[in-house]
Amino acid sequence: MSIRMVIKHPNRVLEKKCLAVTTFDKNLAVLLDDMHETMVESDGVGIAAPQVGVAVRAALVDFREGQEPIELINPELMLFEGAETDIEGCLSFPGIFGEVERYDHIKIKAQERDGSWYELEAEGYEARAIQHEMDHLDGILFTRKITKYVTQEELDEMIRQQEEEEEQV
Repeated sequence: MSIRMVIKHPNRVLEKKCLAVTTFDKNLAVLLDDMHETMVESDGVGIAAPQVGVAVRAALVDFREGQEPIELINPELMLFEGAETDIEGCLSFPGIFGEVERYDHIKIKAQERDGSWYELEAEGYEARAIQHEMDHLDGILFTRKITKYVTQEELDEMIRQQEEEEEQV
C-alpha cells in the first residue's frame, strides 16, 4: 500500500463523470488499499478515486469505529428520503467548509472488490458521507451544494459547544 497525492480543486479530473469499473483484479485492490491509506493519512472519512487522479467509479468511507471500511464500486442510489443540513468538508478543498443539504436515509447497491453486489442502508452522518463520495463519481463537487460557507473558527466553536453538551449528558 502507498499513500497517493490527493488531487485538489481546480483539477479537471474532479469534475468528470467517472467510468464504470469493469475489471475486478489486483490493480483495483491496490487502488482501493492506496485510497484507504491516503484517506487515513489525510484524516478523512471518505475518498473517491478521482481524488487520487483515477476517473473510475470507486470510493470508500471509513468511520474507524470498529467496522470495516465501506467500499463503493459502481454504486447506485436505490432509495432516498428525508433531508438534513449539516457541515461538510472535502480533502480536495482543504480549509473550506459549508452547510450542505443531503438525504437523511438512503439505500444503495454497490459492488465489492471481487465484483459481487451488495445493498446497504444508511442514515445520518453515514448516509451523508456516502452521498458526498458518490457525488465525486459524477463530477459533482460539494461546493456546488453549499448553502452557507462556514469558517474554520466557526466550525471549531460548533465542535467545542457540541463537546460541552455531550459532557453535560
